[in-house]
Amino acid sequence: MDEPTFRTIIEPFRIHSVEPIRMTTAAERADRIAGASYNLFQLHADDVLIDLLTDSGTGAMSRDQWAAIQRGDESYAGSPSYFVFRDAVRDLFDFDHVIPVHQGRAAERILFSVLGGPGRVVPNNTHFDTTRANVEATGAEAVDLVIAEGRDPASHHPFKGNMDLDALDALLTARGADVPCVFVTITNNSGGGQPVSLENLRGVRELCDKLGKPLFLDACRFAENAWFIREREAGQGERDVVDIVRDIAALADGMTMSAKKDPMGNIGGWLALDDPDLAQECRNALILTEGFPTYGGLAGRDLEALAQGLKETVQHDYLRYRITSTAYLGEALQKAGIPVLSPIGGHAVYIDARALLPHLDPLQYPGQAVAVALYEIGGVRSCEIGTVMFGRRPDGTEAPAPMDLVRLAIPRRTYTQSHMDYVIEVCQRLAERAHRLPGYRIVEEPNALRHFTARFEPVH
Repeated sequence: MDEPTFRTIIEPFRIHSVEPIRMTTAAERADRIAGASYNLFQLHADDVLIDLLTDSGTGAMSRDQWAAIQRGDESYAGSPSYFVFRDAVRDLFDFDHVIPVHQGRAAERILFSVLGGPGRVVPNNTHFDTTRANVEATGAEAVDLVIAEGRDPASHHPFKGNMDLDALDALLTARGADVPCVFVTITNNSGGGQPVSLENLRGVRELCDKLGKPLFLDACRFAENAWFIREREAGQGERDVVDIVRDIAALADGMTMSAKKDPMGNIGGWLALDDPDLAQECRNALILTEGFPTYGGLAGRDLEALAQGLKETVQHDYLRYRITSTAYLGEALQKAGIPVLSPIGGHAVYIDARALLPHLDPLQYPGQAVAVALYEIGGVRSCEIGTVMFGRRPDGTEAPAPMDLVRLAIPRRTYTQSHMDYVIEVCQRLAERAHRLPGYRIVEEPNALRHFTARFEPVH
């Protein structure tokens, strides 16, 4: 008997525990966002109805992850929970050295404190905010080399996260002595959650081999990237995601990881690599700030939960639901005439704020204007990925970012379809008043990662 197909993709889980959402009024939200200096990061979470600020650490853990927490061993050194965690990582990413950290930016800080420094340059398809900041904090230069289609919100290229191989070749030829490593971010968060193909990764590997440069992955959303490879890349359609992930890992010399994304954790991450000398230097740096190498700033229970999450994130039923539900939101916005980055990414839908608010100059922060309006209209918290986040240069000057996007990041296993239907309605009401939205200016900002704590005011 043939397996029937259905248009509805149901959540491959049942809800076991719930937490309340506090409903707010438009007047309350206007007061709260003004009190937060129009910075969505500064809101109290209790004042948010639908929180799409990030998918990092905001998902729901499974029954089996909560059970794994009970097995956590809190020994300071040599905890059995570490070895459970290490083996789960190695099952997918066969690197010799697995170093736990409290979250991904700690792995970045440790690695670049060893490999970075003045005069050095680190190429990436697109550095995300903390990656760029940790590179630049050492005095090194962070260079983005994504393909041209990756800078065009309207392009339908299936792998817009791909590295521009010609640009990478030119950089390695011109400044090879200054390049300590090459990075590839999967999926490419700053570029709209767009995947990188196996073919492109093999091309990057070949260029690295020419000059003996190590290749590292920023692999926060590796499972989603592997699913896109399975769905979009020739010859991959019948393969198991686990095998695709192993192929990805085999092309790299190491990885940084925020386990708050695909591994389904509320905290955690790791640095994994093959070079024993580099690993020892990184462990020395880890001990200074994170903890002993078998816990790295995490409780044993966290390590157990992550090990279980790694098993769950590569399940096909879960990934099919995850990618399809994200596309449900994105396609609905497209049908409503709201410009979004195409194709729809894996973990988020990205509104093209520059296209939606053409009356605002990029230096009036159209992404911030959209994000504030989404909260005021319906209590939806989102994240600007544009000139606020990336417009400030290391020398203190400012220029428009390549794109001004607003990310609606969907936490894993947290919201239902009715929540997304509500978000769609909020976005439709936003579009109706888009032409009236004011721009913003920054009245106070820190020297780095300004989007987290900057204070804004509207410009009418």
